[in-house]
Amino acid sequence: MTLGRVLVIGLDPARLSGWDPGPVLAGIARGRDRFVELGIDADFCLVAPDHRPEADIVGALTAHDYTCVVVGGGLRDPSLLGLLESTINLIRRHAPGAAIAFNNTPDGTPDAALRWLHPAETPPN
Repeated sequence: MTLGRVLVIGLDPARLSGWDPGPVLAGIARGRDRFVELGIDADFCLVAPDHRPEADIVGALTAHDYTCVVVGGGLRDPSLLGLLESTINLIRRHAPGAAIAFNNTPDGTPDAALRWLHPAETPPN
């Protein structure tokens, strides 16, 4: 039984300058591994704020039918408020049936999605 497909939208730590992306990349990898362990199909759209993020997000949102879209913490930084608003509105427009979730940490992303994923109801015999 599938729980649905998840899209994770976040900042690509490898494309941001001025800091060590290693810990965040490791957290993202742990989150990906956990999605696999849970049997949940998850796609990741990691963007750079200064490199057409809206076009990348639209491309990801329209690639599949998503049950849930998780918005990463990096996009919720106050300096990126406009990008966060654009992201939420793009989700509403291109994946209107998807739940929207927010994670606390990169490796906690599956937990954020699980709050909104529910197994399909089995019809009575």
